[in-house]
Amino acid sequence: MLVFHGTSTGFDALMPKIDCIYYHNKFTFTPSSVICVHNQAAQPLTSFTTPERRVVKKVGKETHHLWKKRDSAGSGQKALNLVRIVSQCPNEKEAVYGELNKWIAWETEFPLIAAAKALRILRKRSQWKRVIQVAKWMLSKGQGATMGTYDTLLLAFDMDKRVDEAESLWNMILHTHTRSISKRVFSRMISLYEHHDLQDKIIEIFADMEELGVKPDEDTVRRVCCAFQKLGQEDNRKMVYKRYSCQWKYIHFKGERVRVRRDGWDEDYQ
Repeated sequence: MLVFHGTSTGFDALMPKIDCIYYHNKFTFTPSSVICVHNQAAQPLTSFTTPERRVVKKVGKETHHLWKKRDSAGSGQKALNLVRIVSQCPNEKEAVYGELNKWIAWETEFPLIAAAKALRILRKRSQWKRVIQVAKWMLSKGQGATMGTYDTLLLAFDMDKRVDEAESLWNMILHTHTRSISKRVFSRMISLYEHHDLQDKIIEIFADMEELGVKPDEDTVRRVCCAFQKLGQEDNRKMVYKRYSCQWKYIHFKGERVRVRRDGWDEDYQ
């Protein structure tokens, strides 16, 4: 192996010195700072190993929250516990409210998810008095003031035959949430008045729907038409039916969903 020592000219300040090595009929160039010259009996040049890179993991900044976040984990068990507590209470407002206040005594924030699940459980079990008690307690705490809670409470008033309380709640909803009342709550109130044969009240609710631009669903149109018919106002009934009724319906024919005209329905109401 022959070694030729040489340096670059003109770029000494920028380029390192380079040694030219003739080895096995080939020229190789290596920097002079790391050259390793072997004699003829020495082994071939060995490759230099690069140092291993250490992987440094960045540790994230820990955040500490003063209040617990609202989490649905464990809300089902809390809801069942609430249902059990309420079911064992005597039917008195003070006793029920006292137990409910104990239920949230150690909570950092109001367990709204658990309370909503408890309302659904009580509704499925048709425990309407308990639904009214829990819903009123939630609203007294400033919690759960949603259309879903109002709909459940109106249904409980309907099933428990508390028309006066339902009307008070409806007036509050109408004056507080004028432009955000859902079609479902309107339909619930009309259904309540139909169950108690209050035809004039149905017409009033329907007038509020038209004033606020809420389009009634099919069941509401049917109830309003029946109310006009019982009041002897055939012209108004036909006008409502013509304006809001749907001319098509879907039926299952030979395993397929088919849209057909409502001819039978038209015969009954036109």
